[in-house]
Amino acid sequence: MKTSETSTQEESSGACPADDLAFDVFSRNCPSRGTLEHVTGRWGSLTIGALHEGAFRFNELRRRVDGVSEKMLSQTLHALECDGLVQREAQPTNPPRVDYELTPLGYEVAERLLGLIRFLEGRMPEVLAARERCDEMRDASAAADSGGSWNDSSRRIGVAQRRQGSSSQP
Repeated sequence: MKTSETSTQEESSGACPADDLAFDVFSRNCPSRGTLEHVTGRWGSLTIGALHEGAFRFNELRRRVDGVSEKMLSQTLHALECDGLVQREAQPTNPPRVDYELTPLGYEVAERLLGLIRFLEGRMPEVLAARERCDEMRDASAAADSGGSWNDSSRRIGVAQRRQGSSSQP
């Protein structure tokens, strides 16, 4: 059993309370949790996946990660750089040139992440079918609860957009 002194030391040092492991992502004070958030967040995973293709300049990377804002990409790159996953190299040219690329650790993370991405992309027909079933059950439930009218316009729009997106799938 841990004493309050041990628990206080762990909280102040950022150590993870774990029996056999040095780090435990399920512990709220473990620094690995922050890195996991950086890697698996929307922009982090897309940025790492793009950088797996090679080095990019900032605007090239922004175009590759479609939809990311300049601010979010900058914050994401900074977080990944601080975690040791991305290397930023400034070239002393006029105008200045900055390239971003994965570190060896970042490349290893990207390999694993891309495996998950490829798996999900390959299983999207199943995911889309499950979403459709879920939408149909919600539709039936909403119709029963409200006499056939929809009260939540934002849900209705989301369902319609999903249906439109799934119908354009091959």
